[in-house]
Amino acid sequence: MPNIKSQIKRVGTDKKKTTQNKAIKSNLRTVLKRADVLLADENADKAALVNETYSAIDKAASKGVIHKNTAARKKSLIAKKAGL
Repeated sequence: MPNIKSQIKRVGTDKKKTTQNKAIKSNLRTVLKRADVLLADENADKAALVNETYSAIDKAASKGVIHKNTAARKKSLIAKKAGL
């Protein structure tokens, strides 16, 4: 249990940030899984799907939830699956 005032504040901040990061990461996983399923479908609108997926990846990277190289790798794999 923290005793110093700044440590007490830090515990609260960490909990808040952890919750936010989990939400962003969960959304990213959901979007990536959805992209995998829909990219396998021939009738899907691939351009819009890739755009939505890229947006989610970029948001996670800009907020520091995932590393920029990880974001680049994920975007590359999506583009490859989409045939771009």
